[in-house]
Amino acid sequence: MDFLSIAVTITFVVLSISLLLSLIRVVTGPSLPDRVVALDLVAFLVIGFIATYSISVDQPVFLDAAIVLALIAFLGTLAFARYIRYTNTQMGE
Repeated sequence: MDFLSIAVTITFVVLSISLLLSLIRVVTGPSLPDRVVALDLVAFLVIGFIATYSISVDQPVFLDAAIVLALIAFLGTLAFARYIRYTNTQMGE
């Protein structure tokens, strides 16, 4: 086994554990903003999975999918932040 395959395996294990913990946070989050931040973390962990897989199979074309997912996750977070600001403004806070 070479160094790259060991590093990819370790990376997949760490990303899997992180994904499991963040999914638990999405389900049990105490508030809606906590759940959205955890969901954003899930999106970025999936981006990490895609990037690691792209490196392991030596196909850089998968990185395009990671970039698209990053943009969608960023726009979703911005939309939620604007929603929170709008609802707080309407409530007089």
